[in-house]
This record gives sequence, structure tokens and C-alpha cells, in this order.
Amino acid sequence: MAPFYFGYHNNYLYSFSTVGRKIEWMRANPLVCVQADEVVNPEKWASVIVFGRYEEIPDTPEWRDQRTFAHDLLSQNPIWWEPGYEKTILHGVERPLVPVYFRILVAEISGHRATP
Repeated sequence: MAPFYFGYHNNYLYSFSTVGRKIEWMRANPLVCVQADEVVNPEKWASVIVFGRYEEIPDTPEWRDQRTFAHDLLSQNPIWWEPGYEKTILHGVERPLVPVYFRILVAEISGHRATP
């Protein structure tokens, strides 16, 4: 599974990818979890798991404001688009690099932390 950047706003994680296994699986089962880790060293780390529901933000006029919001939020990180635009072979064919914006409505957050 490829990593992805996300931004958080009003109980949603916003992100972007292109069609591949991650998007296919979330479309098939929108109940998802996202894990984010920060490892400073073996004695200092944090791990957060977010459980929620996948919602695609389609490229249609009624969703234009949400897509613009997602783009603006994500573009605060200068390389936000890199994992999503990685060249990938899907089912023996190079996948199209059409952007898929999505958000995850957060239902539950869990995590662990280690400090020396």
C-alpha cells in the first residue's frame, strides 16, 4: 500500500491519489482505517490510528468547492502530490494519472506513544 499525505479539518482527513488498489478497495468497502507513525528512535515514537468512512470528492460542479478546499489544504505541504502521482502498473496496464480527491469522516481515533 502506498503512503499518502493528508490534511485534517473539521473531523475529516482530506487526501488525494490516483486509481489503484487503495482507491479500488476503499470504493468497495468505505469503512477504512489510516495509521500515521512518527518514529524518532526506538524509544521515542508515536502511532495514531483513525477509523472512519471513505467519501470520494468527485470532479463535478456540486463538489467543486470541496475539491478546491481539499487541494488548498493539501498544497500546504510542498510535495503533497508525490505519492499519488507515482507511476504504477495496475492489472498489467499503466494506470491513468487522473486525480482522485477523497476524505475520511473520522469516527474514532486511537494511538500509542513511547517516550524514554
